[in-house]
Amino acid sequence: MSESSGTERQTATVDSDSIEDPLLEVDGLRKQFGGVVAVDGATFAVGEGSLTGLIGPNGAGKSTTFNCITGIHEPTGGRVTFDGQEITGLPPYTLANRGLVRTFQIARELSDMTVLENVMLAPDDQVGESAIRSVLPGLRDDVIADEEAVRDRAWETLDFFEIDHLAHENAGNLSGGQRKLLEMARVLMTDPEMVLLDEPLAGVNPTLEEKLLERIHELRREQGLTFLLVEHDMDVIMNNCEHIIVMHQGSVLAEGDAEAITSDERVLEAYLGGEV
Repeated sequence: MSESSGTERQTATVDSDSIEDPLLEVDGLRKQFGGVVAVDGATFAVGEGSLTGLIGPNGAGKSTTFNCITGIHEPTGGRVTFDGQEITGLPPYTLANRGLVRTFQIARELSDMTVLENVMLAPDDQVGESAIRSVLPGLRDDVIADEEAVRDRAWETLDFFEIDHLAHENAGNLSGGQRKLLEMARVLMTDPEMVLLDEPLAGVNPTLEEKLLERIHELRREQGLTFLLVEHDMDVIMNNCEHIIVMHQGSVLAEGDAEAITSDERVLEAYLGGEV
């Protein structure tokens, strides 16, 4: 890796091109808010079926990058490709329909609805109620059958995350960790190909943290899901992610496995304070 002198900004030789079967590719992503450049030419790839970590100090541009990828913000420049198709600037609901979904650092449950109702709302292909369906027997039967299928699947999903015992509890009454599990259950109900996780373990107790990580690895093994994880807990990142991307000042500083990242002097200086 090259070094620069003086105050010149250092850039890493990254290895996105070595990612086999990339599902998500970010090329020269840029986001500017007035005179503030939050993301400055970020380029990286996420391999299909991988659990990839995205780390960096506060203000590195991680959340803005997430928001640009998932349609919350319109990028100022650059390109985002998912499953071989450009998705730059597409709205979140379109991306969700294509299989790219996300969670939020602060879970966004519908607090006045039950846990079961929250999960049942997630699928986008439901028949749904209408005035004509309510009076025509054949169409009404379709609605009933569809609702029963969604309900059965919702129960299976709640059981998978071990929160089925909370099914009839109002979502607003859940603990922070239980809300994270509920958010993951809703995500799973959308049949995603890739999930972007924004600090899913923040405020979660060790028992629920272990449970959530187990479910993430199981979803990778059993369903081939791909995950991009923003997390401040370095033990979680280093012990669970096979590929790690480090951002600094809006750009990608370095990429690699845990050993490469923890031995990179620039990463230690920028993110770990120069000491391990």
